[in-house]
This record gives sequence, C-alpha cells and structure tokens, in this order.
Amino acid sequence: MTDLQQEHKLPGNLSLPSSADELLNLIGREEGAYKYSVEDFFRNPEQTGFQLSPGGDYLAFASPYERRQNVFVCPTDGGEPIRITHETERDIGGFFWANNNRIVYVKDSGGDENFQLFAVDRDGQNPRDLTPFQNVKIEFIDHLEDQEDELIIGMNKENPMLFEPYRLNVQTGEYQRLAPNDNPEEPITGWMTDHAGRLRIAIKTINGVNQHIMYRAKEDEPFRTVVKTNFKESLDPLFFDFDDGDVVFCVSNIGRDRGEIIRFDFNTGEEVGAPVFAHPEVDAGSLLYSRKRKVLLGAVYTTWKRQIDFFDEQRKKMQEHLEGLLPGYEVVAVSSNRAEDKYMIRTYSDRSLGGYFFYDLNQGTIRKISDVSPWLNEEDMAPMEPVTYTARDGEMVQGYLTIPKNKKGQKVPVVINPHGGPWVRDSWGYNPEVQLLASRGYAVFQPNYRGSTGYGKDFWMKGFKQWGRDMQNDITDGVQWLIDTGIADPARVAIYGASYGGYATLAGITFTPELYACAVDYVGVSNLFTFMETIPPYWKPYLDMLYEMVGHPEEDQALLRAGSPVFHIDEIKTPLFVVQGANDPRVNIDESDQIVHSLRERGIDVPYMVKYNEGHGFANEENRFEFYEAMIGFLAKHMK
Repeated sequence: MTDLQQEHKLPGNLSLPSSADELLNLIGREEGAYKYSVEDFFRNPEQTGFQLSPGGDYLAFASPYERRQNVFVCPTDGGEPIRITHETERDIGGFFWANNNRIVYVKDSGGDENFQLFAVDRDGQNPRDLTPFQNVKIEFIDHLEDQEDELIIGMNKENPMLFEPYRLNVQTGEYQRLAPNDNPEEPITGWMTDHAGRLRIAIKTINGVNQHIMYRAKEDEPFRTVVKTNFKESLDPLFFDFDDGDVVFCVSNIGRDRGEIIRFDFNTGEEVGAPVFAHPEVDAGSLLYSRKRKVLLGAVYTTWKRQIDFFDEQRKKMQEHLEGLLPGYEVVAVSSNRAEDKYMIRTYSDRSLGGYFFYDLNQGTIRKISDVSPWLNEEDMAPMEPVTYTARDGEMVQGYLTIPKNKKGQKVPVVINPHGGPWVRDSWGYNPEVQLLASRGYAVFQPNYRGSTGYGKDFWMKGFKQWGRDMQNDITDGVQWLIDTGIADPARVAIYGASYGGYATLAGITFTPELYACAVDYVGVSNLFTFMETIPPYWKPYLDMLYEMVGHPEEDQALLRAGSPVFHIDEIKTPLFVVQGANDPRVNIDESDQIVHSLRERGIDVPYMVKYNEGHGFANEENRFEFYEAMIGFLAKHMK
C-alpha cells in the first residue's frame, strides 16, 4: 500500500489539522522557569495498579516498557519483576488475576474502544488472544473467582449492537454462549450472576427508555420479568445475598429522589425491610462485602469526597488502624488475597497520587511497595477545595476550586473546566490537569452543573434537554460568582473541557463570548444532530433515551439547532484551540472538523491538533505531552 493510499484511509478532513511547525510555535509561547515540566505531570507512572494474586504470594502491576504500560509480576516478599506483556503500540487497558497463575488483560487498537481480551501466565509463558475477532468489543460479567480457569464475558460478536454472555476458558480460549440476545428491538443490555457464577438476572431495554429486569431462580428456568421501570427510575442490582436465594442488594431511586441501598426479593418483586443505607444529600454508591466471611462491610458514597459508613466492626478497626499508620491520606484497600488476610493498600489526596502498601492483617504490619509519582512533591501542589454557589434561578450548585499556591486573596486568571459525561460528576482527588494549570498560575474551577449525577434524581433530570441552556447557565453563573467574589480576574478567564466539557467550552464561547479570553475544546461535540447520528452501534439501544435527555432531532429540531455551536459560528470571537483523536467512537472527528472548517471559512485562525492513533482522549504518553504543552502555550498567548 502506497503512502497516498494509506493517507486516504485516515478519518476526517486531512487538510484541516495544523502543521507540526504551527503547533511547535504554540508550544513556544509558554515562557518562564518552572520546577515541574508538563512531562512530570503526565508521564506514565513507574509502577501502578498493584493487585495481589489470589494466593497472596505475587503482585501484578503496570509499568512502562517502550513508553507503553505493560504488566509486570514479582513475588510479594520482593525480588526482580518479570515483564509478562510486550505491548508497544498501546497501553494495556486493564488487567486482573484470573487465578493464582494466570493474568488476563485488555487492550484496544488506536483508541477505537473495541477492547480485546488476552491471557498470559505469571511467568510470561503461554500467551493467548482469547477474543481474536475483528471489530468486537468485550465487557466483563463475572470473574468467577471460584472457577479458576473460566470467566463470563459479554461480546457483540454476532451483532455490534448486542452483547451476549459467554463462558470463556482462559487457558484454551474455548467459549460457550450462555444465553441468546438477538432482538435489536428489545436488547438485553445487562447481565448478572449469583455468587456461584450462575446467570440469573438479565436487564432488557424496551423502546430505548424502559427497562425490564428479568429473573430466574435456576439456570434451567426461563427468565421472567419482575420489575418494569422507565430510565428515570432505576433499580440497579449489586450482588445476591450470601445464600444465593431470591434476595439481591440493589441501589434504587424508585419512589425516592436519592438512590438508596435496599434488599429486593426477586421472587415476590418487593423490597425487603428498611433500606440498608441512605444518605440525606447524595446518592448511595456501592456496597462492600467479605466474600470469605459472607458479611456486609460498609456503604460507599461521595459527598464532597469519597466516604464509607462501616457496618462491620472488624473492617472498621482495620480502616482505623490503616489511617493511623498512613495519616493525612485517603486510604483504600484495592485488592486482597482470597484468605482476606493480606491486602494491597492505595493512598491518595488532592495533592498526591500517593503510593501502594502491602498490609498483613494478622501481623498488623505495613510495608511500602511503591510511590506512584515520587518526582512530584505534594507540598508544591495546590489544594482542591469544595465550593457551593447559587445559580440565577436559585439552584444550589456544588463544585471544586483549586487556587495556585500563595495566591489566595488575589485576583487570579482562572480556567473553567466543566466535566465530560455529562451524566457523571467531578469529585475530590488528585488531577494532573488541575495541578499543571495551578503550577502555571491558573486557578481551576470545576462545577457540577445540573445534570451531574450523584445529587439525586431531581438534580440529574433538571439537565434534560438543557444542553446550551440551564446546564450552560450553571457554568456561566459559576464564572460570575468567581468574579463577584474577587477570585477571578474578569479579563483572564478561559474555558477548557473534554467530551461534553468540550461541548460546554464551545457553547460558552458561542453564547457568552464576552466571558472568555480563550478556549480549548478537547474531543467536544459541536453539532447535536450529527453527534447522535454517529454514535457507536452499541449505544443504539439507548438512542431514544438520548432523545429524551438531549433532544429529538425532528421533534426538538429548533432546540437542538439553538444549542449547536456550529450553527452560530458568527457569535464566536474567542480564540479557540481544538484537539481531536481521529478514531474517537463516541465523538466523531467530524464534530471537530465542522467547527474548525466553519471558523476558518470566516478567516479565523483555529489551531487544530489531530492524532491518528488516538480515540476519545489521548492515551499515548507522547501525545499527552504534546497536547498539554500546546495547551499551556495557547493559554499563555491569550492569558499572560
């Protein structure tokens, strides 16, 4: 294949991306001597993601090899690590111990998110591609901890819209379909097993907006529908009660505003007893339990930061002991051996990625394994503070504000950073983007605008069909609050976001251009019509839900047109930098091409970075470096 032929296979308009020299010129705009480089914030950790083997004798972790994250294994008590994977094109996307000798891992190709599954022994022997299928995506259903050589996964092998469950042998690659999912009109979009690995719950999506939760007591019985909900109300099964009977722990917001953890009897179709956990301000998150002791340990939820309410005295005492040994950090048990007497512990804070520690419960001892980013001194980082402000209609909006060190009480340049999703939320913790910006003198503001999840059903639904409207007003009102309180220098406010945050960036400079000195759109939506036309096939079952949450292209045509920045190009006056991964399956490159082409038609220079080996965000280290160096240069050009 000639270079020209190869070139024509690349996505998007190849005439639009800025040249290497143009981007280099942008990078050169940032001047000054700083203690930390861009690379310091975004380089791959030397060692991260530690997981204990089921027997507790080995550790697996991710570490760079030829600039890509690969899997390494070493004995728990020390010794030279062995690299067991050899990926040089793309980081390993994730991994876990299938049994005491074998590790499975996933990776995609160029950011296309069609994750394939691989397995390899802990000594690097017997590697196998377990899902050698083109354009097929896998999802995990059950790791089958008690069935060492098998997993249950979902694959959209027969139809790209539909995931069917398969039992897969991690040694041989042999697989067996466990149930059909062959009706695109009523697709099954979720599966769940009991503690013995039996497939007993299936969640069917009807007309894109309704869910039927189906149940069977035994695998030789047919599924029957027990609960019918609209997507605005949810019953999310977490796991079966320990006797593997009919009762399942679930998060439910049916008949309530905030999600609560309940016990639900799928035989009778009714809740059992009082809620296991409820919080007065936020949704319940998840439930911790001991597989060995068969007891509930505690409920996890997020207020301004992650919290746990412990039910189990033994686990509570362990947490208190760990926090005493590791003061000043959030302390999380990330994995354990099967005997639950050896643990991998992770620490973190808003100013540190922390480290990994090996904890022996019986001995009560702890040993540091590795710091995640030892080249960064947390004392040099800026604290992330929770804030609350009032929007124009009286709605209370929560978020986070990070002010550069030694700048409190001064008016500072601010980067507004709305989160992606949009149906997620920002939370407290270390964020390399935030710390890079703070190190260069910018405050960073992260509002959890209406539509964000975690604050109850009502707050989430207030974002429906509000792209460019109330959701955007919450961001705008946050900027005004920063100005009114004397935090932001009104002449030096920028906006930067990715995915929905990229859309909010474009909407910000379209509908309130006077607010922003400059803007950076990273894999953002510019046209609400084409966005919904180009979603990946496995999102198609949810298309009617998207229509209710964003807008219907025919029934809400005026609304979508009013909210699409690409149709209001004449309003954009703010300097803009656009960044896109060419293989993005969620926000097609056409979204960025449209806005760049339209602005350049008006004679406006728009720097445009495209990476042809990336998808929805940049995973490869060298691309991250170039993007953030260019972004910092762009901000310096317009803000300093």
